[in-house]
Amino acid sequence: MYLCLISWCQRNTHKNVPPGSFDRNINPSVSLLTASIPFFACELKAVTPYMRGFFCGDPSITYPYIKDEAIPDSMLIAGGIIITGLTIAVGECYRVRFRSVHSRAFVRNLYVSCLYKELGSFLFGCCVGQSLTNMAKLSVGRLRPHFLSACNVTYASLNCLPGAYISDVVCRNKPKIVEEARKSFFSGHASFAMYTMLYLAFYLQARLSWRGARLLRPLLQFMLVMLAVYTGLSRISDYRHHPTDVLTGFLQGGLTAYWVAFYISSMFKTSRPDMSPTSLSLESPLSSQQTVC
Repeated sequence: MYLCLISWCQRNTHKNVPPGSFDRNINPSVSLLTASIPFFACELKAVTPYMRGFFCGDPSITYPYIKDEAIPDSMLIAGGIIITGLTIAVGECYRVRFRSVHSRAFVRNLYVSCLYKELGSFLFGCCVGQSLTNMAKLSVGRLRPHFLSACNVTYASLNCLPGAYISDVVCRNKPKIVEEARKSFFSGHASFAMYTMLYLAFYLQARLSWRGARLLRPLLQFMLVMLAVYTGLSRISDYRHHPTDVLTGFLQGGLTAYWVAFYISSMFKTSRPDMSPTSLSLESPLSSQQTVC
């Protein structure tokens, strides 16, 4: 689908890129790889989570372990990236075909240049957000609500006094399950869902400028945010996270989306008008709508 959009949008787009122009920014691939180092270090088990203890009788970690999740990792990642990626691809194609857009990037195809920058900014935010999430999970080591069930022990089997602090416990379950039960803070599902959906809401705010979308745009934005909220709430009902884990994930994902959308991406940036007398005399009524990608 991306190839079809590129072939359709590349007509008459080369003329908008000045010959010899190039992008002076650092290669985005290097930035993506660098931002992903903490994420892959955690996923490849290079770092183990902090071995946090618990108080005997603590009811917050006695919930049952449910194997099936309402929203599994594969659905979360595929849905967030595909929905946002396709929307950005279609939106940038429309801008290149029907709006006044110019680029200073080294890529001569205007559509590829705009798509490269917008998708690159979005993926960079994904890498940063997930790296921060995994760093917090491993360094804090908060126990999930189903920790005792995942560990396959009970307070009775531990023969502990209520209120006594237990720093170490021998679990009788698979090490992978026990290790995952020590990664409660904060919710990666809530963080990733809020980032992708709120970023897409910002993108619609910047790109969906059609007059007939006065109510359509806020409706779509509301649905996107509600989808992210539902994803986070499902983590509580699945006994995967405490409410504070989900709230922190929402906050982190929202702040990352705002930071990337307004300070890294070019979606809200407009080209500086030329104030020379010649340009003012030849300026068209639509020139104020020119954007840069």
